[in-house]
Amino acid sequence: MDLIRRYFPEISPEQNQQLTQLFPLYREWNAKINVISRNDIDNFYERHVLHSMAVLKFFDFKPGTSFLDVGTGGGFPGIPLAIMLPDCRFTLVDSIGKKIKVVNEVVNATGLKNVRAFHSNVTSVKGKYDVIVSRAVTALPEFMHLIKGKNAANGKVIYLKGGDFEEELKTLSTDYIIYDIKTVFGEEFFETKKIVSIKL
Repeated sequence: MDLIRRYFPEISPEQNQQLTQLFPLYREWNAKINVISRNDIDNFYERHVLHSMAVLKFFDFKPGTSFLDVGTGGGFPGIPLAIMLPDCRFTLVDSIGKKIKVVNEVVNATGLKNVRAFHSNVTSVKGKYDVIVSRAVTALPEFMHLIKGKNAANGKVIYLKGGDFEEELKTLSTDYIIYDIKTVFGEEFFETKKIVSIKL
């Protein structure tokens, strides 16, 4: 948590409490249902929580903004973002039921009121969302196909991605901006991590 407070000193006491709760909750659930690799659970706040919160260093969101977190896994980036944006609404989906079970347990334990989570393929999700977020669940062309029709007017996609994905970007038919997370977080883990913002 020291890492989170270093980069986000403005967090409220309630947010601090909710974020502090995350590690023991995920450690406990991970022992029953493997949702995070053993190496990553040892670096939980850096590789999952802070990585998710990187979005907040590049974008501002109005109260009432609706988010769809596609392929959320254990709840990333959705849960950390929902803690930090209590006036926004989050829908988290994953095709693996046991992962959504963990998400719902964490949501209940932390008292989050702005999150709903579903065991579903994104193609079955109803409604349109202002922001679609994801942590690199698949190649960008495939992802863009999966979420077709899910964005509200003037919506955007925020895709957290690592490594070399130049070829994937060539397939996009709309404008995008790439943000380097290493410009805001100094840890080595973020050296190759980027955020792709795609306007739809």
